[in-house]
Amino acid sequence: MPSERTKQIVIVGGGYVGMYTALRLQKKLRGELRRGEVAVTVIDPQSYMTYQPFLPEAAAGNLEPRHVVAPLRKVLNRCQIVNGFVTRIDHASRRVTVRPAGSETAGVPDRDIGYDLLVVALGSISRTLPIPGLADCGIGFKTVEEAIFLRNHVLHQLDIAASNAGDEAVRRRALTFVFVGAGFAGVEAMAELEDMARDACKWYPDIDPREMRWLMVEATDRILPEVGPEMGRWTTEALRRRGIEVKLNTLLKSAEKRRIVLSDGEEFEAGTLVWTAGVKPHPVLKDSDLPLDDKSRLKATAELTVDGLDHVYAAGDNAAVPDLTATGDFTAPNAQHAVRQAKRLGDNIVADLRGKPRKPYKHAYVGSVASLGLHKGVANVYGLKLRGLPAWVMHRTYHLSRMPTANRKFRITMDWTLALFFRREIVSLGELEWPRQEFELAAGRSHDT
Repeated sequence: MPSERTKQIVIVGGGYVGMYTALRLQKKLRGELRRGEVAVTVIDPQSYMTYQPFLPEAAAGNLEPRHVVAPLRKVLNRCQIVNGFVTRIDHASRRVTVRPAGSETAGVPDRDIGYDLLVVALGSISRTLPIPGLADCGIGFKTVEEAIFLRNHVLHQLDIAASNAGDEAVRRRALTFVFVGAGFAGVEAMAELEDMARDACKWYPDIDPREMRWLMVEATDRILPEVGPEMGRWTTEALRRRGIEVKLNTLLKSAEKRRIVLSDGEEFEAGTLVWTAGVKPHPVLKDSDLPLDDKSRLKATAELTVDGLDHVYAAGDNAAVPDLTATGDFTAPNAQHAVRQAKRLGDNIVADLRGKPRKPYKHAYVGSVASLGLHKGVANVYGLKLRGLPAWVMHRTYHLSRMPTANRKFRITMDWTLALFFRREIVSLGELEWPRQEFELAAGRSHDT
């Protein structure tokens, strides 16, 4: 049991940085944790860490959604897990304010949690713009909930189109899918879902796959900048050969009432609008006394401490970590850096506790891999450029190796193995959004959707 002399390490956020830092501390501080000299608390609204590179495959039905998340309580069995939203960080008093999960329905009051050492790993949220209609009909793609919602939504659009054979306007809108933002999330999500929808059309005899319109809108002059200009151009042409429209140097101007207006003057209606155009640091950082840069990121040192503060550490999307490999001013906000930073961050915390010198984070970016649907991919790793099936195999192999726990690795492998023998499911479970609708109908209440 923790005592008054116990060093309290609080980790705010249970994503890549939060979970892997805690995992590292569990390993390195096993004795201290057992003796009660150190206690590690992880605070996150969810009870699991989502492995985001597998979200497109979960959305496409290649993977069971529960298999792309790692349960924090099982992985971090020597840590205390607090499910709640951190609403304020007050380093002056060394406390964080937490709104427990379910507090709105259960009436649970906010609570303060004190710390001796703090790890800020809040990550990022979607970066939106004040575009008319975007908040009303846009769908993000950062969480497993959004991925499954999008899967159900796309399949539901096929149901709508098939059920309105005589209404061309309704069909055209339902079969139009727009994705804004051509980074990894946007390209992989669109490619996987287009592949799934095309496959699903075999069970919709009234829908010709050529009726579907898939449109990628990107504000810059290329897609997938992480894989380099050459592979980005190849990916653009590969998508276009599949009938996917790729509009570069184009902005979304409006989406009111699902009417899409683009900066090139084109206007049309779309049943689906997915927004993956960048991320921004978690807004809770602004409600803290921690130093931020002009992009609202924590000012971090190469040793992954917060600049000018003792015993506060940061890494990942919410931190401006200096890039010591000279490839940029700061390390890129991606999973590759986050996982490696977490390992170094954990080691530096151990060094501080044991009075040893910290080491700086330095990691050269090795490259990127992306899936473009079943058996299709693109990769640029250590200068080796691959496309098609070899890149797709490398994508799966790399990310399977990074997935935490042998349990999840095995389950994902089984999902892929079963997919060799059975077709993907095409059932839309959109009613999950309104689980009480049937009961309310039975009770005589109308449900306004």
